[in-house]
Amino acid sequence: MNGFRERMTRFMYGRYGNDQLSKLYLGIAMVCLVVNLVTRLDLFYVAGLGFLIYGMYRSFSKDIAKMSAQNQKYLNWRYQRIVKYNQTKKHLAQRKVYRFYKCPGCSQKVRVPRGRGKIMITCPKCHAEFMKKS
Repeated sequence: MNGFRERMTRFMYGRYGNDQLSKLYLGIAMVCLVVNLVTRLDLFYVAGLGFLIYGMYRSFSKDIAKMSAQNQKYLNWRYQRIVKYNQTKKHLAQRKVYRFYKCPGCSQKVRVPRGRGKIMITCPKCHAEFMKKS
């Protein structure tokens, strides 16, 4: 068993290995193959094999810079989605207490308390003033 581990270590030397994007491709491949088992549609089988082959290609690739750049791009995209989701969640939690408006000058979101009647709102970014009902 130890000889196999050494051979695998030597084989993987200089190769990229697994990262988050490769794991995503392999996960999508597994989902496609399971859906293929249920629906018997060849489209899911072909898609699953495509994702599986590309995920394995990424793991065994020797072009480390290219694979690392692709993974970083994916991680940045995923981080932006998480931040946007958290902002939306925070916005929805505060909607009973505050009203949200966009500044007509710079489109900055401005939060004002509800129930104050008509108020003059000053944008904190561009200092434009506009009248809204809270």
